[in-house]
Amino acid sequence: MDMRRSVGVAAASAAMVVLLAGCGGGGPQSGGDSKLTGDKIVLGVLNDQSGAYSELSGKNSVKAVEMAIADFKAKYGDKAVTKNITVETADHQNKPDVANSKAQEMYDRKGVDVILDVPTSSAALKVADVAKEKKKLYFNIGAATTDLTGKSCNKYTFHYAYDTYMLAHGTGTVTTQQVGKNWYILYPNYAFGQDMEKSFSAAISAAGGQVVGKDGAPFPNTSGDYSSFLLKAPTLNPKPQVLGTMQAGAELVNVVKQYNEFKLKDKGVGLAVGLMFITDIHSLTPAALAGTTYTDAWYWNFDQQNREWADRFQKETGTRPSFAHAANYSAAMQYLEAVQAAGTDDADTVVKGLEGKEINDVFLRNGKIRAEDHRVIHDAYLAQVKPQAEVTEPWDYVKILKTIPAAEAFRAPSPDCKM
Repeated sequence: MDMRRSVGVAAASAAMVVLLAGCGGGGPQSGGDSKLTGDKIVLGVLNDQSGAYSELSGKNSVKAVEMAIADFKAKYGDKAVTKNITVETADHQNKPDVANSKAQEMYDRKGVDVILDVPTSSAALKVADVAKEKKKLYFNIGAATTDLTGKSCNKYTFHYAYDTYMLAHGTGTVTTQQVGKNWYILYPNYAFGQDMEKSFSAAISAAGGQVVGKDGAPFPNTSGDYSSFLLKAPTLNPKPQVLGTMQAGAELVNVVKQYNEFKLKDKGVGLAVGLMFITDIHSLTPAALAGTTYTDAWYWNFDQQNREWADRFQKETGTRPSFAHAANYSAAMQYLEAVQAAGTDDADTVVKGLEGKEINDVFLRNGKIRAEDHRVIHDAYLAQVKPQAEVTEPWDYVKILKTIPAAEAFRAPSPDCKM
C-alpha cells in the first residue's frame, strides 16, 4: 500500500491533535463567556439501531460520538465553551416518517443542536427538510443520495462521508475497465438504491460499458430472498459479466451468500459491490468476497493514525470501526470545534465558520467543507478484499489499491443546489 502516512502521537491524543488545523484557535477562554442555548450542547444521533444498517452504524456510532465529546473536553479543559455536552439518540427504523418525527422531537423537545448520522437515504432527505425548517444543523454520515447536495441541499445540512457518485466513480469505472463491460444491476428500490443505479449506470457508460439489465428489489427485504433476481442474471442476452449489487448492510450479506450459493461466478458472472462496510466483510468472512473491489471512504488499518483511533474504539465497543463510525466521530468533533471557535451555538454563525473549512483529522484526509453545496470532500480509496490466506489478524480484511484524491472523488457542485 502506498501513501501510508504515520502520525507519531500517543493513542489517547492521536485523534485530537490534528483537529487543531483550521479550528480557528482556542475560542473563548472560559465557559463563562459562552453564548449557548441553556449553557449546554446537545448532539443527536439518529440512525438504524435494530435493522439492516445497525451493525455498520447503529449504537456504535453513538459510542463514537461519545468518544468525540470526551476528547473535546480533554483537549480544552477549563477553556471549553461548555462542559455540559450530552447525546440524545433514537432509532428511525429505516422509515422516513419515523425519521421525520424523531428529528422534530430532537430539535424541539430534546434541545438537540445538531443531528448526526441518519443512514437510509429516504430518511435522510426527510431530516434535511426538518433541519431546513427548524434552522438547526444536520451532518449526514450514513446516507448516500447525492440529492443531499443537489435538489435537497440547504444551508443547515452537510453531507459528510460519501455518496453514490463517489462509489460509482471508483467501483463502476474500475470494474468496467478490468472485469467486464456488460452489467446487471440489482438495487434496493428506494431513494438510495435508485440513486446508486443512476450513478453506476452513468459511470459504466462513461467507461465504455453497458447495463444489460436492472431490477429493484423490495426494501426492506424482510424475506431476505434474492433468488429470482440472481437466477435471472445468467439468462440475460447479452449475458452480464458483472452483477452489480447495490444493497448494503445485512441485505448485502444475504445477496452475497446467495450469489455464492448459486455459483454465479462459475457461470461467468462476476460480482461488484456498490457499498460495503468492514462489518459486512466480517459477517460474510473474506473467503466469501476474496478479490472483490469496492470504494471505501476510510479504512481502520490504513495508517498508524487510523489504527490508534481504531484501537481505542475497539476497547470501547469490542469491534473494529466502520467508516461510518469514524465519520460520526469526526463530524461530532468538527461541530464542537466550530462552536468553540465561534463561542456560540447560533446555527447561522456556526455554519459560516464551517463553510470553506479545510480539515485533516482521523477521518478526513485533505478534507474541505465546500461552501457551495456543503459537500464535505476528502480522499477516498479503491479497496480490495484479501484472500483468506493473506488475512494475518482479525478485521484486517482489505488492501488499499489506490487513493482517489479528494478533488476527483466527488462530483462538482450541482446546479440543482440552491442554498
